[in-house]
Amino acid sequence: MEIFGYKVERSKAAPTEKSFVPPTDDGGSDVIKAGGYFGTYLDIDGTANTEAELIKKYRDIAFMADVDSAIDDIVNDSISNLDDERPIEINLDNVKLSDAIKKKIVAEFETILDLLEFNLRAQDYYRRWYIDGRIYFHKVINTAKPKEGITDIRFIDPRKIKKVREIFKEKDETSGVEFIKKIEEYFVYNERGIVLDKAHTASPGSAATLKVTRDAICYVPSGLSDQDKNIALSYLHKAIRPANQLRMMENAAVIYRISRAPERRVFYVDVGNLPKIKAEQYLAGIMNQYRNKLVYDGNTGEIRDDKKFMSMLEDFWLPRREGGRGTQIETLPGGENLGQIQDVDYFQRKLYQALNVPISRQQQQSGLNFGRAAEINRDEWKFTKFIARLRRRFSLIFDDLLKTQLILKGIITEADWESIKYKIQYNFATDAYYTESKEQQILQSRIEILNGMANYIGSLYSKEYVQKNILKLTDDEIAEIEASNTANPPEVPPAEEQPPQQEQPQQG
Repeated sequence: MEIFGYKVERSKAAPTEKSFVPPTDDGGSDVIKAGGYFGTYLDIDGTANTEAELIKKYRDIAFMADVDSAIDDIVNDSISNLDDERPIEINLDNVKLSDAIKKKIVAEFETILDLLEFNLRAQDYYRRWYIDGRIYFHKVINTAKPKEGITDIRFIDPRKIKKVREIFKEKDETSGVEFIKKIEEYFVYNERGIVLDKAHTASPGSAATLKVTRDAICYVPSGLSDQDKNIALSYLHKAIRPANQLRMMENAAVIYRISRAPERRVFYVDVGNLPKIKAEQYLAGIMNQYRNKLVYDGNTGEIRDDKKFMSMLEDFWLPRREGGRGTQIETLPGGENLGQIQDVDYFQRKLYQALNVPISRQQQQSGLNFGRAAEINRDEWKFTKFIARLRRRFSLIFDDLLKTQLILKGIITEADWESIKYKIQYNFATDAYYTESKEQQILQSRIEILNGMANYIGSLYSKEYVQKNILKLTDDEIAEIEASNTANPPEVPPAEEQPPQQEQPQQG
C-alpha cells in the first residue's frame, strides 16, 4: 500500500482477475478516466456545487427548533459522555492475536482518541457527521519520522474537499471490451471551496487546488447516496421538504392569526364635491392620521411599528360623494377558526417521521418513563435499531485512523489488518442510570417468573435450565456462583429450642 507517498508492499504476482465494473463506492466519489492533470479535466461543477448547496441546506434546517430537538435526541442516544468516562472503547475479544499485540492496539486506540480530543468533542463530531452526511479529517505525520505515527488529526470542512476515483482501463483485443486495469483514489482540496472555472476544468493555473493522497485523509460518509448524481447524502436529506413545509405553515398560521384576529373597520369618508385629485389627497391625509402601523416580521417573528411598510391590520377607507349618508364606520368581524392547528401538527409529525425520531417524543411529558420491556413501543424499538446502525457507520472513523496508526508504527501489516478489521468491535457508552434501571427491571421480571416456577424446578425443569434460559446466566457466571456457594455455604437457621419439660410431682 501507499501511505503518504511511502510505498509499503509485498512482492507478488500481478492479479489475473479482470472486471469491467469498478467496485461499489457509497461515498459519492467523482469517477473520471485516466489522463491529463489530476487524471483528466475534472468536470465536477455540477456535483461539487450541488454538494456544497446540499450541505448548506442541511445546516440551515438543522437550526430549526424541531429539527434541532430531534438531532439532540439522536446525538444524545448515540454518544453518552457522563462522569468523564470514555464514550467509546475497543473490544478485541474476537481478534486472534497475541495478548501483547492486543495491548499495543488498545494503547494506539487510546492515542487516537486523545488526538481527536474525543472525550470533549465526541458529540460535536457526531453532530457534524450526522448533519453534513460526511466528515473529513487530515492525518498529519512527521514525514522525516513516519514510524512515529499520526501526530495530529484536523477536521476539514466538507465543502472544501472532494473525493475522486481515477479509473485506468485497457481494451481486450479479442472481445473489444474495456477492462479495469487499476483504480486510484485521491482528494482534491481548495481552501476557497471546490469551485471550478468557466471551462469546468481544474487546470494547473487554478489557485490553490491541491491533490491529496487517499491515505492522508480520513473520510467517512453517511452511507446514503444518490446513485444518479453520485452524491453522498445526509440523513437530513428527506427532512428538507417537510421542514420547509412546516416553516411555511407556521409563518402562514402566524400571519393569518395576526391579520384575522382583530376586528377591522371600514371608513366611509364624505369628500363632498371635491375634485378627484383633491378628494384622494384628503382621504390619504385621513388615512395617515388614523390607520394602524403594526407589521409582522417573518424572520424574527416580531410585531413592530414600521411606517415604511403597509400594515397587515389595514382598515378600509372608501370615499363617499355628496348625497350619500355622510361619514360612516363599520366593523368587520375577525376570524372564527384561529385556534385550529391540525395542519401544523400534521407537518410536524411528517418531520419527525422523516428524521426517524419517535413521534411520541414530540409530545411534552411531565416525567421520564424508563418503562418495562413490555412497555417499549414499536417506534422506540425502531429508533434503537436506527441508533445502532448510525453507530456502526460512525465507527469507520476509528477503523481508518487505527489502520494508519498501526501500519505506520509497524505493529501489524496490511494483510493482518484485512484479516482482523471485521472482528474489531467498538462499544459505545450508554447512560449509566438508564442502563441500570433497565437491568433492574429486567432482573425483577425474571425473578417473578422464577418464583412462579419454583414448584416445578427439579421435576419439570432442571436447575441448569432455569439458570441459562430464565435467568440468562453465562457459563462463567454459573461457575462463579457455584464456586461462591461451595466456599461459603448458606447458613441454615437453627431449629427453635424447646424449653425443658419439668417433671410432674407424683401424687400418692
